[in-house]
Amino acid sequence: MLMSMVLIIILGYLGGDLAKRLTLPSLVGMLLVGMLVGPHGGNLLTPTLLSISADIRRIALIIILLRAGLNLNVQQLKQVGRPALLMCFLPALFEILAITLIAPHLFSVSSVDALLLGTVIAAVSPAVIVPRMVNLMEEGRGTNKQIPQMILVGASVDDVFVIVIFSTVSQLAMGNHFEATQLLGIPSAILFGVLAGMLLGKLMQWVLKHWSLSHFEKVILLLVLSFCLVSLEDAMTGVIKCSGLLAIMTMGMTLNYYSAEVVKPLSNQLGQLWRLGEIFLFVLVGASINIQYAILSSSAAIILIVSAIVFRIVAVFIAQLGTSLTLKEKLFTAIAYLPKATVQAAIGGIPLAMGIQSGELILTVAVVSILITAPIGAWLIDFLAPKWLTQSEK
Repeated sequence: MLMSMVLIIILGYLGGDLAKRLTLPSLVGMLLVGMLVGPHGGNLLTPTLLSISADIRRIALIIILLRAGLNLNVQQLKQVGRPALLMCFLPALFEILAITLIAPHLFSVSSVDALLLGTVIAAVSPAVIVPRMVNLMEEGRGTNKQIPQMILVGASVDDVFVIVIFSTVSQLAMGNHFEATQLLGIPSAILFGVLAGMLLGKLMQWVLKHWSLSHFEKVILLLVLSFCLVSLEDAMTGVIKCSGLLAIMTMGMTLNYYSAEVVKPLSNQLGQLWRLGEIFLFVLVGASINIQYAILSSSAAIILIVSAIVFRIVAVFIAQLGTSLTLKEKLFTAIAYLPKATVQAAIGGIPLAMGIQSGELILTVAVVSILITAPIGAWLIDFLAPKWLTQSEK
């Protein structure tokens, strides 16, 4: 297994570096490397490593959500206001609705499986969006109208919102019948996730104030608490649930609110961990893809993804109603909300691992969505920002 890990790290890094040299997101190169070395390609990875790939992907998702929470400023969220709040859930809901309605006509799937597919595809990618919005904020581009802040806040919460729905719908997809009481798991998961995150964030603020810990020790403590929250979510199998992932992000936001001065070095440490985590995440996702099946399903998958994008763009424009944004600024906001990668990579293979009948299809569509939207969305953001966003005086 160690040699397989060496292979993933070296080839994944080289593939990502090559993609960046071609002005593509590095994750595209990592995905392609995974397809080449996986069991449906060169079969160079040991089955032992592939058997725990779902857990490795989950750890990577925890790292990126914890880092997003630490960088999310509650005051900034208040300043952006209603449009940012609508951007947190409206585009995702529109996209989930589109996929739920269209997928059964393109593939032989049930409505519940189509809904599950929608929850996998609907989230935007913090791996693509967050660093670009941070760069725009540093340049002062679009900040006079809080455009990068709005996108950053909305995209960060959008991910958690979609993942919470995915957790509930995946349980519905495992059963043979639908019970309305199971829908109670969605609001309870959100409510208790927020409460648990706020309590632990406040606890961490007290600990960091009274204990002398190195930055590394603080990061380890945050990760331990995050793993416990996810384990708690797994243990709650009844109607009442608690979203561990939402709690993780809320914990980071709470810590930022009460102890903003200690957040930046912790975020930097998590950023270093993420550099390794993203290699394993995207290479292992690529390794899970049945290349032949992906080719056969790609045309229908592309139709589905493009249709869902249209619904998402409409939702973004609805969220911007009543704002002072120009047409070009609204279009930029909609385009910045297109890239998919991190969440699709982290949860796309879960239905297949759970034994859900349409699991292979869901994973395939998830990867196709990454390969289409991540490079195109990233390139459009970089290309259009200097042309469509006004640079504020520093």
